[in-house]
Amino acid sequence: MTTPEYIAGSKDAIRQFLDRFDVFLIDCDGVLWSGDHLFPGAVATLEMLRKKGKQVVFVTNNSTKSRQDYQKKLGGMGIPASAEEVFGSSYSAAIYISRILPQAHPHLKQKNKVFVVGEAGIETELESEGIPYLGGTDPAYRRDVTPEDYKLLAAGDPKALDPEVGVVLMGLDFHFNYLKMCYAYQYIRRGAIFLATNMDSTLPSAGSFFPGAGSISAPLIKMLGGQEPMAFGKPNQAMMDAIEGKFKFDRSKVCMVGDRADTDIRFGIEGNLGGTLGVLTGVATEKDFLEGDIRPAYYVNALNDLLEAA
Repeated sequence: MTTPEYIAGSKDAIRQFLDRFDVFLIDCDGVLWSGDHLFPGAVATLEMLRKKGKQVVFVTNNSTKSRQDYQKKLGGMGIPASAEEVFGSSYSAAIYISRILPQAHPHLKQKNKVFVVGEAGIETELESEGIPYLGGTDPAYRRDVTPEDYKLLAAGDPKALDPEVGVVLMGLDFHFNYLKMCYAYQYIRRGAIFLATNMDSTLPSAGSFFPGAGSISAPLIKMLGGQEPMAFGKPNQAMMDAIEGKFKFDRSKVCMVGDRADTDIRFGIEGNLGGTLGVLTGVATEKDFLEGDIRPAYYVNALNDLLEAA
């Protein structure tokens, strides 16, 4: 297995690296920021890439924010970006549900609603594709379970379980509770398709790690005897295909930049991109990149190391 090239500290190595690529797919959490903490030099590095004529696409697994939300966050941190330059897991899931699933599962024309476990970012992207949904941020699902809930759910009563629900979509949910888990499980048991925005085990924030979207799906997977949901965030290649279809790039001239080997770097490798760049400001350690089963082609301490060639 090839050893990643450490290019920080060498102007020539960084210049050669930059010359190889026209497009940079850049993860956000752990690369540009952690929580609300913007990493030093992140803005200047992105400006440098744009000045060199590089196309920048922000690719995130975070399902809690829509593309418009991410545009606002980027702008608030001094990073000019359009919503069209943002590609998130919620958007990928919405595209799949609206344009691909109905062809493979004709019955979804009658069961076209989605039960959402997640935040407003998912809802916004579903709305953008005209997909009806329930659950999500609805206060009716943010409460304790009652004995009456058990009875109605067990019986499949339409007062509780909407007969038009054909998909359960799970993402990071800051208000996840036992009631939502019961609903998701009962819908899937009755034939709903099990989907997830992404399966990240952790979420980097404020210099530490917290449960990611994968932790929300984990109880359902166990309850369903190991049945895994189809996931749309990195490293799923349906997301790569969608990005390529939108931006029409030559994959050999594209580099994926990320802090996680199992999602970001794997995403780029399995997508046959021209290169992958790992940064050490997020989840992965230097040992992970040098000795792990999934290794980037290049790595740096932080994204701003690229400024050495400016």
